[in-house]
Amino acid sequence: MTNEKAVAEKLLQINAIKLSPQAPFTWASGWKSPIYCDNRKVLSFPYVRDFIKSEMCSVIFEKFQQADVLAGVATAGIAWGAMAADQLKLPYIYVRPKPKEHGLGNQIEGSLEKGSKVLVIEDLISTGKSSLQVCEVLQSSGAEVIGMVSIFNYGFEIADKAFKTADIPYHSLTNYPTLIELAIQKGIITSAHKNTLLNWRQDPANWTGN
Repeated sequence: MTNEKAVAEKLLQINAIKLSPQAPFTWASGWKSPIYCDNRKVLSFPYVRDFIKSEMCSVIFEKFQQADVLAGVATAGIAWGAMAADQLKLPYIYVRPKPKEHGLGNQIEGSLEKGSKVLVIEDLISTGKSSLQVCEVLQSSGAEVIGMVSIFNYGFEIADKAFKTADIPYHSLTNYPTLIELAIQKGIITSAHKNTLLNWRQDPANWTGN
């Protein structure tokens, strides 16, 4: 079993990912979706949490050794970034969606020196918009964003294009196609639903579930 399959299996095991092609979920954006991913659930399962943390640290060590600092994306990426930074003994910061409206008005929490090579930690990549906004905040503060690591990635073309345009490499522990194949193997969904699920990823904004 590949690591991507192992991670997907753990997420399915604890119901962090739910598949429902016949009764789609509605995202905050209004999009209809046959899948709902809630990686926050992983935090409640110590052994799965430890496995995901180890996988994330392995990726960081193998692909982003030059990182000076890890930066978690608020809120879902905060815990994962903190755990990975602790394991790898790296400095840690996190980035808010917008500056605080009181106190110091910080958007970046922690100590960040200009010129630092920062690796962003995210729990999930969908369109990439919010993730890349965090990268822009860091770059505006004088940091060099060297990449991003996430737990899960839907594999949307719009995200691939956005990251390429921004010239920011990213790596996800597992992804949508791997998940679908595993779900079919395990009988969670039928092979008859495979095309429906893959078609959603091609045009999620206009997908209706039919």
